[in-house]
Amino acid sequence: MYKIIGLVGSPRKENTYFLTQTALAEVKKHNIKTELIHLGKLNIKPCNVCNACIKQGKCIIDDDYNKISEKIKDADGIIMSSPVYFGGVSAQLKAFMDRTRHLRREDALTDKITGAIAVGASRNGGQETTIQQIHNFFLIHGAIIVGDEKTRHYGGTGQASKLEDIKNDNHAIETSKNLGAHIAKVVLKLNKE
Repeated sequence: MYKIIGLVGSPRKENTYFLTQTALAEVKKHNIKTELIHLGKLNIKPCNVCNACIKQGKCIIDDDYNKISEKIKDADGIIMSSPVYFGGVSAQLKAFMDRTRHLRREDALTDKITGAIAVGASRNGGQETTIQQIHNFFLIHGAIIVGDEKTRHYGGTGQASKLEDIKNDNHAIETSKNLGAHIAKVVLKLNKE
């Protein structure tokens, strides 16, 4: 059975978490397993560029990162999400991204189906630049990036300061559902051939 992992880069279990759950719920409708990993609640230290991962094939920093990196290797796709922090991803997500050097050397994300979700405090609050940063990460890893198929946008985008706001943001819910459905469709199509 195929599996899609949702990586939530928010320190809070609110807006970004909700939209990632929304996208994964759409994935499940296609009989694909999902797992949501809340990076903001894990202990993931920043990369210190010691280069040990290049020699050993895994990071030597003792925290929660290595458990997640193993799950990513086995996944068929990834939905990565972040709140907008000054036009970019959260520190929690950036720390995770920076620790993946060994995954790049292993081509662990090459050809995985990926997509992005971002939530800003205003409608034009940096969602696209945040998603672009996530897309850049995926491109460098050789992943296949998909967006919201129906509207042809970058991915799921929301506007919210609190959970009640995101639950009333029909655009955010629609684009996140569309992203989840598109990722599921591409995973199934590519693995059929």
